[in-house]
Amino acid sequence: MTKTKSLDLGCGPHPNNPYKADELYGVDIREGLGPNIGYADLAVEGIPFESDYFDFVTAYQFLEHVPRVVYLPQRRNSFVELMNEIYRVLKVGGVFLSVTPAYPDPSVFQDPTHVNVITELTFPKYFDDQYCWARMYGFTGKFRILAQEWMDGSLVTQMQKVQ
Repeated sequence: MTKTKSLDLGCGPHPNNPYKADELYGVDIREGLGPNIGYADLAVEGIPFESDYFDFVTAYQFLEHVPRVVYLPQRRNSFVELMNEIYRVLKVGGVFLSVTPAYPDPSVFQDPTHVNVITELTFPKYFDDQYCWARMYGFTGKFRILAQEWMDGSLVTQMQKVQ
């Protein structure tokens, strides 16, 4: 039987594993957090794992910290690039889970490091397999929205990688 693998973005020293995957990995901006936790600044770097590797990718209280646009010195759409990376490392049929503060909840604006405002329409309109408006910004993947709900001021979104 094939073992399932999960990647938690912005995980700190303790990656989340809500899908109870057999193998658990993480990525964080801090180095030296553990043997299965890679280092990357995901606002400007790719996810340091191979393509089509994970059954699950999770992002708990993380996406709101990734800028939508950076200039280094040329303009880059960091959030869209990260969504491309998530799509790249997921297997076809794999699931991406995002739990992030979302507008109109006030917590979106309270933390000065929140630089990416997510709404109920961000994922369904920009990264889904029907509208995919993020294509105009360089998004190359497609996700099917499986579920989206509010939980304590955060928007919980599950999306599945489709071809």
